[in-house]
Amino acid sequence: MAELPSLTPQERPRLAGHFRLQWEEAQKAWVLLYPEGMVKLNGSAGEIMRRIDGRKTVGEIVEELERAFATAGLAQDVQDFLVIAQQQGWIKT
Repeated sequence: MAELPSLTPQERPRLAGHFRLQWEEAQKAWVLLYPEGMVKLNGSAGEIMRRIDGRKTVGEIVEELERAFATAGLAQDVQDFLVIAQQQGWIKT
């Protein structure tokens, strides 16, 4: 079984050029807009994606989420989502 790719805590993910993240009041959700359509993100995905700015590292994003939600141990969940986001072409590193 092939190992899934991963992002190191030092990498600085950024939104891929043809995507735009915005809050969509009608959907009550964060969405990724692109020329062919829209991806509605669930709450967790939206919280992660809105912190991706090309400046913050993966580790900093995890720390920020853990502080914001007063929890610990989010690194693997964030990592798993970022791998999916990278495979979908939503983010680049």
